[in-house]
Amino acid sequence: MSCTKRFPLAKARLEEIVKTYPTPFYLYDERSIVENAARFKKAFSALPFFKEHFAVKASPNPAILKILAREGFGADCSSLPELLLSGMAGITGEDIMFTSNETPIAEYRKALELGAVINLDDFTHIEFLEKYARIPELVSCRYNPGDRKTGNAIIGTPKEAKYGFTREQILEGFRLLKQKGAKRLALHTMVASNELNVEYHIETARLLFELAVEVREKTGVRLEFVNLGGGVGIPYLPEQTAVDYETLASGVKAAYDAIIVPAGLDPLGIRAEWGRAITGPYGWLVSRAVHRKSVYREYIALDSCMADLMRPGLYGAYHHITVAGKEDAPLTETYDVVGGLCENNDKFAVQRKLPRIATANDSGVANGGDLVVIHDAGAHGRAMGFNYNGKLRCGELLLRPDGSILQIRRRETIEDYFATLTMDAVESL
Repeated sequence: MSCTKRFPLAKARLEEIVKTYPTPFYLYDERSIVENAARFKKAFSALPFFKEHFAVKASPNPAILKILAREGFGADCSSLPELLLSGMAGITGEDIMFTSNETPIAEYRKALELGAVINLDDFTHIEFLEKYARIPELVSCRYNPGDRKTGNAIIGTPKEAKYGFTREQILEGFRLLKQKGAKRLALHTMVASNELNVEYHIETARLLFELAVEVREKTGVRLEFVNLGGGVGIPYLPEQTAVDYETLASGVKAAYDAIIVPAGLDPLGIRAEWGRAITGPYGWLVSRAVHRKSVYREYIALDSCMADLMRPGLYGAYHHITVAGKEDAPLTETYDVVGGLCENNDKFAVQRKLPRIATANDSGVANGGDLVVIHDAGAHGRAMGFNYNGKLRCGELLLRPDGSILQIRRRETIEDYFATLTMDAVESL
């Protein structure tokens, strides 16, 4: 069944909100995020010692992390700030997986201090960690299956990816870690991004289960858990079908029963690090239509730009667009929907069929254009923002279950943009 793109607020309510919080801004629906988290947990509860570590990179806001922590989620972190954000949300110790690459020693040390699970990305990091910090009791290693697994367009093929150990390095790495005093060992992989094919993810689980058996046979190491990674996609296109949690979980359980149980490795903990699938469909970028331009094409310009949401410009990603109050209006126009960045790929949509969009010129009021809603922006949206052209990143709002609005990140100011400049140096030149 295809998905229906829904925005949780009527136009009148949205117009009230923008009086206090001018566009552009991100809006997240707390109730929907919690309900989705509950569905996810229920589906995967049949797997042994299952634990979800939400990928902080998808939505690095402690308010979002705290909501998920209440649902029993941990955090998957890839940097020092993400470790600190997790702590702000009350996520601590082994509820944190620290999965980074080319990691500075200061970040390893902080992860160790917090008691996070270190997930090593490279064989040489075993010696690096031992030399400049210490080998902890629990260590995980990230596996890159190379030719044994295909990737997809976003993350690339595993053999070309910079991430992880080869199969031979995994086996030698576990032997070495055991010699160096690690008592609890785990295995991780991440081989795709935004993948909707359920069988692909079940196949990834089989691959890890088979490797867990091989690790036991060849090194004597009995793994404490395997982390299936993330990469589960969401239906950005209205005609796409969402991943069915129950089908995926039952497929992973069947693979577990067929591979792990006969090998005598039951119970083996199962973990995951979903991000996009947890919050992605429940966040929206809300903007105001500012200008209309008619040249070789018809353009609608918003008060947001690629600096607010870079996915469409970066790799042509589709994000559904609706116009507040015109959700059921006929799609009579064809527009490129663009922002004001000085880059020609600053486009949220190219030749998109939409209802006629009113701009400030049409209304005669500077802020009187239609409110335009960009869907499925609750993950890898605000997180990927940047300041090119001196653009100031927008704020984030949370729609509470009682209908109230909570600002969880204010919009950037000119003062923020200039805050890191050393003006004494400028004046001395």
